[in-house]
Amino acid sequence: MGASPIWGSGMEKKEIRKLIFARRRQLDAGELERRSQMICKRIMELEQWKTAGCVYAYMDCKGEVCMRPILETAWAEGKRIAVPKVFGEEMRFFYIQAYEETAPGYYGIPEPTGGEEAVCEDALMIMPGVAFDKERRRCGYGGGFYDRFLSVHTGLTTIAPAFEFQIVEEVPKDVFDIAPHTVVTESRIFHMIK
Repeated sequence: MGASPIWGSGMEKKEIRKLIFARRRQLDAGELERRSQMICKRIMELEQWKTAGCVYAYMDCKGEVCMRPILETAWAEGKRIAVPKVFGEEMRFFYIQAYEETAPGYYGIPEPTGGEEAVCEDALMIMPGVAFDKERRRCGYGGGFYDRFLSVHTGLTTIAPAFEFQIVEEVPKDVFDIAPHTVVTESRIFHMIK
């Protein structure tokens, strides 16, 4: 299920989303969990993870890379975990210490039900995406929440987990798009060249 040399080349974001969503639906629960474990293990081997005291993570749904290993390891290691909550056009992060502190919110995605708002400007952010290319360009879900948040909170280090089949030849870049610093799949890691 890897990307073919021309797959995704010259495609619009809505077409990329349609294809990736179809590929995600083909992944059974066992395979999704196995691949997610591999990706999360690779993330937790990175220096950015080891030195992070605070982690902004997303709450996975509908076939995304599962965040359970990230959340549970962070809690076990004493890292603070914050997850997003949507307020209209804005996204803000709140600390949680257990899954029970979330409930279905925006589009059915689990959101924090209360808690302290996170204001850590040097946190590690684990951010979702629909598709990426080797230059780390990101195709999100179309709401622009992460691009808006990162345009204000510029000190965050960003890592995007992705299944190998989410890597396409080329993601169209819009003027407001903000690429993650690192993209991690089951078999590859794409870093920003400094």
